[in-house]
Amino acid sequence: MSLYEKHMRRAIELAKLGWGRTNPNPLVGAVIAKGEQTLSEGYHEALGRPHAEVAAISKAGCSLEGSTMYVNLEPCCHYGRTPPCTKAIIEAGIKQVVIAMRDPNPKVSGRGVQILKDAGIMVVEGVLEYEAKMLNEIFVKYIKTQKPFVIMKAAMTLDGKIATFCGDSKWVSGEGSRKHVHETRDRVAAVMIGINTVLADNPLLTTRLDGKNGKDCTKIIVDSCGRIPLDCNIFSGRSLAGIILATTSRISAEKESMLIQRGVRIIKLEDSKGRVDLVGLMDELGRLGLDSVLLEGGGELNASALETAIVDKIMFFIAPKIIGGKNAKTPVEGEGIKNMDDALRLKEISVKMLGNDMLYEAYVDYIKAGEDDVYRNN
Repeated sequence: MSLYEKHMRRAIELAKLGWGRTNPNPLVGAVIAKGEQTLSEGYHEALGRPHAEVAAISKAGCSLEGSTMYVNLEPCCHYGRTPPCTKAIIEAGIKQVVIAMRDPNPKVSGRGVQILKDAGIMVVEGVLEYEAKMLNEIFVKYIKTQKPFVIMKAAMTLDGKIATFCGDSKWVSGEGSRKHVHETRDRVAAVMIGINTVLADNPLLTTRLDGKNGKDCTKIIVDSCGRIPLDCNIFSGRSLAGIILATTSRISAEKESMLIQRGVRIIKLEDSKGRVDLVGLMDELGRLGLDSVLLEGGGELNASALETAIVDKIMFFIAPKIIGGKNAKTPVEGEGIKNMDDALRLKEISVKMLGNDMLYEAYVDYIKAGEDDVYRNN
């Protein structure tokens, strides 16, 4: 491993400490070093807090003249919630900046690099670029499209069932898988389910982590007719997270009024079939600043999400269990495809074990041969 890679890996590890607290800003870590010796470190802790570069500079207890900064994302060069990082880097006397990836924002990309170069600072780019893009996959999509990055989560048995034919689904997966789901909820901006999941499972949709406080994300319920019970657990008052009901004109005025009185945001979007328009919903969520959604829906909502191409990534937990049943629910239902050639392909697949369960993660490949992936651009 090169010296550049060593320090950049540390910067990426530092960046991860901001998971779930910087949305919709990126995850950024910074290391300042002279050769092998680390002089200072920092990361972007939360939205509105100092950026990683400034945090590292301010924590340094020595002169940084002639040092090298390693940062996983191109330093910002504009005034936003905080001053530009390029200004702080130049004033600190840092002589070299090693960057994993450029800022994906088309309005910004390359400008930070050029300002540093114009100031006489040597810039090295592309060190662990792939790892940096994976780390900030949520930010990359959101900043380019203003739409949230959507992760479809499902827990199923080895024979592809998410519940028995009677509807019993507790628990399909093991403790390790459930812990991973709560860690993911802690990282994303919102969790989304359909009304059938509310009626069948009555979930809390809170984040429960061992040994530390988790962040409850915004709860989104897709409910075309407004059937959600007012006494369901989502309205239990145990969480301060916001609630959004995505519905259509079929919701009654009375039910809508009662939900609004409870602080629920109502979004009405209808597609040609009278269902909630999921594509329009993603546009609206993006406008609200929600950069990521964990989709924990049932088979019908999952099928609609894939049909409308809003899903970026799948996260399937496969438990070593077999329950059978031709009427047992599966992760993706709907009408399905007619020809195998039309099946959605997955790419960049990874598999790991969580206890006895297998976690299968991959990205949905909607892109035809010769087209560019505008979301992830890896």
